[in-house]
Parts: sequence; C-alpha cells; structure tokens
Amino acid sequence: MSLTRREFLQVLAAAGAAGFSLPAIGGGHSGRGGTHVDPYEIPRFGNVSLLHYTDCHAQLLPVYFREPHINLGVGNMKGRPPHLVGHRFLEYYGIRPGTPEAYAFTYLDFVEAARKYGKVGGFAHLATLVKKLREQRPGALLLDGGDTWQGSATALWTNAQDMVDAQKLLGVDVMTPHWEMTYGAKRVREIVEKDFKGRIDFVAQNIVDNEWEELVFTPYVIREINGVPVAIIGQAFPYTPIANPRYMIPDWSFGIREDHMQEMVDEARGKGAQVVVVLSHNGMDVDLKMARRVTGIDAILGGHTHDAVPRPVLVKNAGGKTIVTNAGSNGKFLSVLDLDVKNGRVRDFRYHLLPVFSNLLEPDPEMAAHIEKVRAPYKDRLEEKLAVTDTLLYRRGNFNGTFDQIICEALMDELGAEIAFSPGFRWGTTLLPGDTITFEDVMTQTAITYPSTTVNNLTGARIKEILEDVADNLFNKDPYYQQGGDMVRVGGLTYTMDPTADIGHRIRDMELDGKPIRPDKTYVVAGWANVHTPLDTRPVWDVVASWLREQKVVSVEKVNTPRLVNVRGNPGIESPSPA
Repeated sequence: MSLTRREFLQVLAAAGAAGFSLPAIGGGHSGRGGTHVDPYEIPRFGNVSLLHYTDCHAQLLPVYFREPHINLGVGNMKGRPPHLVGHRFLEYYGIRPGTPEAYAFTYLDFVEAARKYGKVGGFAHLATLVKKLREQRPGALLLDGGDTWQGSATALWTNAQDMVDAQKLLGVDVMTPHWEMTYGAKRVREIVEKDFKGRIDFVAQNIVDNEWEELVFTPYVIREINGVPVAIIGQAFPYTPIANPRYMIPDWSFGIREDHMQEMVDEARGKGAQVVVVLSHNGMDVDLKMARRVTGIDAILGGHTHDAVPRPVLVKNAGGKTIVTNAGSNGKFLSVLDLDVKNGRVRDFRYHLLPVFSNLLEPDPEMAAHIEKVRAPYKDRLEEKLAVTDTLLYRRGNFNGTFDQIICEALMDELGAEIAFSPGFRWGTTLLPGDTITFEDVMTQTAITYPSTTVNNLTGARIKEILEDVADNLFNKDPYYQQGGDMVRVGGLTYTMDPTADIGHRIRDMELDGKPIRPDKTYVVAGWANVHTPLDTRPVWDVVASWLREQKVVSVEKVNTPRLVNVRGNPGIESPSPA
C-alpha cells in the first residue's frame, strides 16, 4: 500500500531534517536550494520563470515508470549526464538511497519504492502543480517539449484530440513536435491552425517545405515575462522522416539545421529578446553539442531521450554559457527555470526538476473531469483484463525490457517466426508484479498510427546489417548522428555487442537456438512499425493481446539482452536486483 499524503509529507520532513529536500539538488550554479517540508513550495527567484514538461506520451492518468539501469554513454559522453544510472546517479547528484527522490530518478528498489510512494504524473495532478507554481511566479510560461499527442489508446482513437484539449486546459503557451507528426501533415496543420490559434504557439525552426525550403511553422516567438522580452525557439526532432514514416509528412524536411538556429538566435536578439531559450526535441547529447556550437542561447530545455536530469549542465561556448536540461517523460516531472535578468542579460538562475507525485497533489477538478469524459466511451475496452504478471514489466533501457520481451514472444508465437524485432521505443509505462495486464496497458506500449505487423524472410547478413544500423543510431560517437531511440528489441536471436566499436563492427556472435547465424541462410523474422510503406496487416496490439489471453499469467525469467563487451566501469550500466 502506498503512503498517504500525510505520511509522505512526514517522510519528506524527516529527510529534510537530515539536510535533504526535493528541490535542493536543483539549485542554480551559484546557489543552494533550501530545506522544505513541502517539495512544491519553492522560493521565487529572479524575474523570468519558465515551466517545462516533455515526452508525456499522452499519459493522462498517473503511472508507474521505471528509469533505466542501462543508459550507456560512449566517446566523450561516457560517465557524463545523462549517461548515469542507479547508484552512480545518486552519488553524482548527492541523493540519498531510499528517498522519494531516489525512487523518482532511478530504478533502484523500484517495486518496493513504487508500492511505498505511489504513482507519478497524471494531467490532473500536473495541472494542480502548474497552477501552484504560477501563483508563486506570476507571468511564468508553460512549455511543452513534444511527444504529447501519442502513446495511449485514447490519443490514438480520438486522433489526438484528448491531448490537444488537455494541453489547452493545462495552459500550455508554447510547444514543439516529434511524434505529433505521425498523425500526418493535414491533422497537424488542422490542430495548429484551429485548436491552437490564439492559444498555443507551435514553433519549429528546423521544418521546411521540400519545394521552396520555406519554414512550415513559426520558428520562434517573443513573449514578455514581467517586462522582459523572452524568445522561445522551437527545435523539432531532426530525424522524424527517418525514425517515423516519411509518407505521413511527404512535403516537409527536418534536420538539425544548426546554421539556421544561429540565424534565429541572432534575429531574436536583434528584435530585442533579452533571453533566448530553445525548446528542443533533439535529445540531450545533441543539445549539448549544439550548445557548444551555437552562441547566444541562454538555455536549452530539452526532450526526446527521456532523460531525467535534476541539475543542468552548463556548456561553455564562444559567446558565454548555455544551460542545458532534460525533463524526463510520461508526465513524471515538471521543471522550473527561474532566471534573474538585468541590464539585458541573464545574471543568475535557479533550476528545479520536480517529480509529480500523484499522492502529494490533489487532482485539478476541471482536468479530472476532462479525463473522465474522454475515457468514458472506451472504458470497457480499456479495462479488459488479459493476464496477470508475476514480473515487473518495464520498457526503458538501451537494449531490452521485460514488456518488450513479452511483445517479442507474442510476435514469434502468434506469427510463427523464429526471430522477432520490436522497435526500441522509449515510451511505455511500468507494471508491478501481481498487476493485471489490461488492454489499455498493451496500448500504452503499442499505440501508434502505423501498427501493422510483418513477417519477412531475411538472410543472416541482412539481420546483421539491421542491428548494426540501429546500433549506430544509438552509439555513434558524434551526437549529431544519433537518433535517440534505444536498441531494437530482439526475440529468439542472441548476439554480442561492443558499443564502443565503429559502425559495422559492433555486432558479432549472432546465434539462434545455440547455433551460429549464417550470413547466407534465410530466417523468418516478425516485426512491427514498418516506416517505409503503409500496410494493412494485423495490428501489433491485437497480436500481443491475443497472446496474453492465452497465457493468463506471464513471467519473464530472463531478458534477452546482448552480451556486452568493453563496458566495464561505465557508470551508465548496472545489474539490477531480481525485482
């Protein structure tokens, strides 16, 4: 049973008496946070405040979400944020084990901590926190970093309308996109030009039309906060037409567009902006490189890689320093950036990344009513009980997760394949041992607009090419060549990987049933989420749900992760406890 709100506050008070408080690790570069019983009572600082959430993936209700035990950094990113996990994460940020904060930011003792501290996020609880912080900080802007319209059954079935209406109720001021594009260009334009008109600015400096290379969306907006002109520049996910179907946005091009970013920063400064902030969906490694190369950016509020980074990284460049952050995922966190702006420049700052503990925040009545209304037509379908899990089910991690394992097993069994590939998506929530797996839970792992399953005959050589290509997206030493997803999940096949090797040389020792994979032999491989052409085959959620109904009880004894070499001592990997 989880703690009550009163018991939770008592835990925080006891931790505070020992010098610990949730806001403390988030203090700015020249100050320390104080000790607070209520973690959401944060002293106001400066005269410009920005609230930021990202990658909520359409999770309107509170969830469990286990952070990874593998988040490897390679090259000069080894051992640096965001590539720290578990005990090394706690040590780096000075967080005590066993605290609510340790639960929020790491995988450690996750089952016990989850049962103690409860679920996180939920838009009704997030709305309460946003209102509380806005009362403390008049004029504060709320920024949405994207991946908001995708990730749940109701988002898919309402064509994203449930989330669009939730954003308006939440009071979002500015957003930038990624998975939003998987609803297609026509739907995106419809929302931006109708639902958002006069309410939410949809910004992206790096999306242009293919014919004339003209900007598709507004690149930035300048908003005044307490008399200070603040520019918010949008940076959409650069690799959208590669990671997602190009046919859904055939007339638009993306890319990092670093040179154009510099032009937009300079232009905004020229129009009087005293603060320039990039609302980014690059992924944190890409943001860190951009911060070194583009001058004049005061802060990058980042997303895409789902990294919960409680203290900003200060990046030096030719023009000064840039604050780089990343605010986690699944509605689990809300960040607060307070800036002290005087004489046309940022003099100091404070930053807090606040876990949204659902049993510490009363649900906002208006948002709660919206959530109940949009779910009502689908209630019976969402609540269908498929099976019970004996195992902690999670997705997030560089190589595999227990729920990914279930998806792979279902693909192989239901579709008659020897090998299964499942995309390395970073979205998807967590179930505790003993929980009932509902149809909604399956949709939370699979709800996309291109869910068709496939069965292909692939040679061993082609299988290796696929694995090498995905590995390079994840472990290329140049962040500008990383696409931010995790490694493709694999069922049946086993292999060895060296994340530190060069492209084409990371994968070896591929085996199936203990026998080496032969380059010239053909194997039956099942998969889903084909990005090349629209297909009309069995959707993945139907495959997984059918398999679970047959199983009734599921238990994942061993996760099929590759044998890793040259990672000893890397603080981005730990071996989790059985639970």
